[in-house]
Amino acid sequence: MARKVGRRGGNIVTIHDVARHVGVSPMTVSRVINGEKNVREETRAKVLASVEALKYSPNLAARSLATQDQARIGLMYSNPSVAFLSELLLGILEETSQAGTQLLIESCDGPEGASVALERLKHSGCDGVILSPPLSDSTRVAKILKDMGMPFVGVAAARPATDICSVSIDDFKAAYAMTRRLIELGHRTIAFIKGHPNQYASQLRYEGFESTMERAGLTVEPQLVAQGYFTYRSGFDAAERLLNQKNRPTAIFASNDDMAAGAVATAHRLGLEVPEQLTVVGFDDTAMASSVWPELTTVRQPISDMASMSVRLLLDQIRAHRAGRPFEAVREVRDFALIERQSSDVALGTPEAGEKDA
Repeated sequence: MARKVGRRGGNIVTIHDVARHVGVSPMTVSRVINGEKNVREETRAKVLASVEALKYSPNLAARSLATQDQARIGLMYSNPSVAFLSELLLGILEETSQAGTQLLIESCDGPEGASVALERLKHSGCDGVILSPPLSDSTRVAKILKDMGMPFVGVAAARPATDICSVSIDDFKAAYAMTRRLIELGHRTIAFIKGHPNQYASQLRYEGFESTMERAGLTVEPQLVAQGYFTYRSGFDAAERLLNQKNRPTAIFASNDDMAAGAVATAHRLGLEVPEQLTVVGFDDTAMASSVWPELTTVRQPISDMASMSVRLLLDQIRAHRAGRPFEAVREVRDFALIERQSSDVALGTPEAGEKDA
């Protein structure tokens, strides 16, 4: 597993640390800090107590810098996972708020519809753009932005070009590590739900799964691989196909948490106990992972931290662009982690399972 990258390169407390400490959403913490009224007084008191205990404070240096160098940045998205977008947006909002930067948000129907949205951003006075997947891997979108002369950063880019700034994890290694963990738990008949085919990360995650299975001497059965689209419904439907066959898997590895949650729901509907009769694992560690029961074992992709890093990289680019200075592209690869919760267990029939039942 790759070297773990510390939060913001150090031990700085963020709004997400406060949220976890209190047990509320980062948005609630933001409302309290900004003095908004639509928060229960009991919750407000807990948040303020946590702010004091953790010694959280906004990045005043970033605010000071921003007042000298105002910027307007855009977020372009075309992603079906609401949970992923929520994490991404919270990270961007936290960083832009601290930097005093205005955020513009545009959606589009895939890379094909990006040019119109980018023109809208340009006419709105946008100084730079953050791209979420699949846009962050699109050579078409990158060319449009280069032709515009607009700085940009790709978040969760699975195959970024060397001349493009990006922040990502190694999707192949992450999927490899999760598959290896399932094998360590005694699972041999493992199903896989692929992510949306328009995202290169989907391919890398499947390749990581397939490579691990092959190295362990296990066969990837075609009937145990289902296509998903990074949505809850696609995971639900894929799991139904996977579980309604004679060679039923003992574990399902879904390419994101939304689809893993859908798979858990299908298992419940079919009367299967998770994890006793079926292990289900996901990818991303979004809020969805801890919103279902049992809570999901998953790969943690530090989406919010990646989003914050992308804002900082973009602002650096914008400053260099305004000053007429060259800016060397930065490809930041963040670490991932396996987060084990209640949705995974040893496979039925293994010695460990027998000892547990006894």
